[in-house]
Amino acid sequence: MAVQTLRPLAEFPLVERAAVKAVLLDIDDTLSSEGQLTAAAYDALERLRKAGFLVVPITGRPAGWCDMIARFWPVDAVVGENGAFYFWHDAKAGKLRQRFLQGEAEREVGRRKLEALKVEILRKVPGAGIASDQPYRLADLAIDFCEDVKPLPRAAVDRIVALFQAAGAMAKISSIHVNGWFGSYDKLSMTRLALKELFAIDIDAERDRIVFAGDSPNDAPMFGFFPNAVGVANVRDFGDLVTSLPRWITQGRAGAGFVELAEALLAARA
Repeated sequence: MAVQTLRPLAEFPLVERAAVKAVLLDIDDTLSSEGQLTAAAYDALERLRKAGFLVVPITGRPAGWCDMIARFWPVDAVVGENGAFYFWHDAKAGKLRQRFLQGEAEREVGRRKLEALKVEILRKVPGAGIASDQPYRLADLAIDFCEDVKPLPRAAVDRIVALFQAAGAMAKISSIHVNGWFGSYDKLSMTRLALKELFAIDIDAERDRIVFAGDSPNDAPMFGFFPNAVGVANVRDFGDLVTSLPRWITQGRAGAGFVELAEALLAARA
């Protein structure tokens, strides 16, 4: 694990918590628990937004999911497929809007390369599978190593990453998938663009007032950037795969940890 001391969330100073204006969060095993979105975790999202926090999920999940999340969840926008796009519901126009980093032609080239790479990965990594949400993806390839397949050993996960990288693709490990894509973006780069374009927020100037909550290696860019990043307790499960750690850690795992964070922020604002 990266060299840094994880400090209990209870030590997050009240004055710093009270200054927070935006809550960014991963979904799988940060908001969800064992593949389920609990009522308590969803309620925490709604209470944060009603209290005036900007709430934006930053996820590796696909465009199809993000369409639904932007329309129906109590959130202000969503960044999906590890930074390929952001979606938001334009309340004034009454419609969903989308912003992709790459144009359709570039994404199509990437998809063709990923289709060939998919065959190679499945041939060379026994037990790996294509993520069940792959049909709803527009920019990346998600290889399942434990969601709907028998959990693979660390060596197999590393092999998947190496195959993506050998082909010139980016590769990031989440709590359930290895996601690969062609392009130089990640969660942080699209978060920077989304907050600037939608909310006129310069994250470099206001990073102290933004909290990001996550749990896995693909959250490392966010952990490393935001001084008050928070890891739910299961971030420890990944050991040295997480190259940058958050400053704070919750007692609770997954969704229970996110609820803990929400309560801490709401109490400070109250």
